[in-house]
Amino acid sequence: MASVHESLYFNPMMTNGVVHANVFGIKDWVTPYKMALLVLLSELGRTGAQLGLLERRRLNRLLLPLLQGPDMPLSRLRKAIEESCPHLASSVHIRLKLMAEGELKDMEQFFDDLSDSFTGTEPEVHKTSVVGLFLRHMILAYNKLSFSQVYKLYTALQQYFQNDEKKSGTDESDMELTNTEELEGKMEKEELDVPLREEEISCSGPLSQKQAEYFLSQQASLLKNDETKALTPASLQKELNNLLKFNPDFAEAHYLSYLNSLRVQDVFSSTHSLLHYFDRLILTGAESKSNGDEGYGRSLRYAALNLAALHCRFGHYQQAELALQEAIRIAQESNDHVCLQHCLSWLYILEQKIFDSCVLLEHSVNKSLHFGLPYLASLGIQSLVQQRAFAGKAANKLMDALKDSDLLHWKHSLSELIDISIAQKTAIWRLYGRSTMALQQAQTLLSMNSLEAVNVGVQQNNTESFAVVLCHLAELHAEQGYFAAASEILKHLKERFPPNSQHAQLWMLFDQKIQFERAMNDGRYHIADSLVAGITALNSIEGVYRKAIVLKAQNQMSEAHKLLQKLLIHCQKIKNTEMVISVLLSIAELYWRSSCHTIALPVLLQALALSREYSLQYLASETVLNLAFSQLILGIPEQALNILHMAIEPVLAHGAVLDKGCAMFLVAKCQVASAASYTPQKKIEALESAILNLNEAKTYFAKVDCKEQLRDVLYFQARLFHTLGKTQERNKCAMLFRQLHQELPAHGVPLINAFK
Repeated sequence: MASVHESLYFNPMMTNGVVHANVFGIKDWVTPYKMALLVLLSELGRTGAQLGLLERRRLNRLLLPLLQGPDMPLSRLRKAIEESCPHLASSVHIRLKLMAEGELKDMEQFFDDLSDSFTGTEPEVHKTSVVGLFLRHMILAYNKLSFSQVYKLYTALQQYFQNDEKKSGTDESDMELTNTEELEGKMEKEELDVPLREEEISCSGPLSQKQAEYFLSQQASLLKNDETKALTPASLQKELNNLLKFNPDFAEAHYLSYLNSLRVQDVFSSTHSLLHYFDRLILTGAESKSNGDEGYGRSLRYAALNLAALHCRFGHYQQAELALQEAIRIAQESNDHVCLQHCLSWLYILEQKIFDSCVLLEHSVNKSLHFGLPYLASLGIQSLVQQRAFAGKAANKLMDALKDSDLLHWKHSLSELIDISIAQKTAIWRLYGRSTMALQQAQTLLSMNSLEAVNVGVQQNNTESFAVVLCHLAELHAEQGYFAAASEILKHLKERFPPNSQHAQLWMLFDQKIQFERAMNDGRYHIADSLVAGITALNSIEGVYRKAIVLKAQNQMSEAHKLLQKLLIHCQKIKNTEMVISVLLSIAELYWRSSCHTIALPVLLQALALSREYSLQYLASETVLNLAFSQLILGIPEQALNILHMAIEPVLAHGAVLDKGCAMFLVAKCQVASAASYTPQKKIEALESAILNLNEAKTYFAKVDCKEQLRDVLYFQARLFHTLGKTQERNKCAMLFRQLHQELPAHGVPLINAFK
């Protein structure tokens, strides 16, 4: 490609095939594609008055991406013009044909005539307009060409036109074999407003300064807001390497290469590109021009800070700490308070890996507000809220703190942080077991319009906040038995965040967890076991916990107990309270199944104390249900019914469908056990009430296709109907029970020893 570039494109900084370091010293140079644009502007100026309002509007919208974007083949340019104004496209083609098939003096005359656009009392083009600046740049660049370069430009124009003619000839021959409807479909898909594709860029030569800046800013914006519309990592790196070949000191290209390497988790390439970015920033003097003599030191300290952030992202905490210490030292020598506040924020993140420290974070928030850094202050408040949520602070205090940060967001129009704040609220309500509030916050974020200006064709909301909220939404639907809706949400997530994108791991984990729960509900433990490996790869703690659940379901009690004990020690060490409580509940269930009912009680009381200490209301309710079940087993069903009334309301209001079914099933068991001491009439009423509760439990279990629990409910109902002498209802339940019993394996443990 280098030889093609040297022969077809005319960079005045290229001499004897060598590219000078400052290849962007000249902002623009003339290429055949830009000559085609000049012809378009010339024809538009001549026939503009004859065009309709709609055609002019379409052409005006078309011009800006054409002027800013990289060079493209003539065929694509013609198609773009034809979609806006077919008559003008024909005029441009004829004018280019006359110039390409004519003589060199025709091209000379064309550039001489361009200057007439600025003359007269009412010129066709204003000098300071976008089109006027482009025309002046082209005229200036053409006038600076030597005679040999003018001749090469004319030869390149002829080749540019001939390539289009050859392509048109092959397209006409292929048209006979192609359906007309398919051709129309392809034409509708080709729009200039969509981000640049690989084949569109690779056909162009070295980009001018403006084209390169436009390309880099567009791709950087896409990587931030909508990664799916950006070029693939391989093709983007290819274009960046091509750009750096013509200008190795283009610092912004090195930084985009750094961002691109982060997409694929390439430690070496990302570190290499980041260091090159700051090296070039210092060498080109860009920092010193904008910041005086302080520019050199500023680049060094921010280079160290970015390097620390990079190492922290990849889990290299020791290297990150060393780089951060270097950044702090240089920032203190330069008295740079802004850099020091960023360093303090990263210092908190590193310290958080070792021990919880609110002092650093509170100090960072106060200092950030003092130095007028609302973005950093808001991030500090968000982190503080998250830490205090894990520490068990009351939800109303956390929401008040988030309200204060929201005031900062709206005051300074920090759209991204508004999204993060709402996603944080969704996660907090989920942590506290308030699924209705979490659903409300999720819907709020999804229905919001962004405050930021978005490029055409860019989906603004492809950020981590939306990925988190959509994942919670999918899990909430799955918990309520709406598996089809959850699948649709996950399908949307897969389209929005492809597997190679940086936020794909979020939906991958939730997808695996939902599949696991469905397999467990359906009694397909071999399928659930196969999903454990995928969950472990994405989250080791979740994977180990679910492996223990599978072992418990398969009646491998000793193996499950060993695994849960190891997981409990690890979670207590890292202070993962939510998982500690879940593990304690699973250990208590193992004790029940092993007929060690008295040993389960201290474990449940420990789980209840933790859940109340950390304000985890839903887990507290679930623990109370387990305690009620223990009391039922120990022969005090009346006491079990009393404490059930404390816990069942939050479960029915915010719980998953499976938990609702288990709660109602437990109520029915306690009612039947309590009825043994009642008078005959009161006993009949208690049993009929238990049957109604069993019907409700059966509805819940059927919703999530939990066949094992359905079988247990049907067995229990058949026994109750038999006691009441209702033969027809008993036979119906017995028949349904037999069908499920033949389909499922034997229960393996007595019915009364299983809460879930």
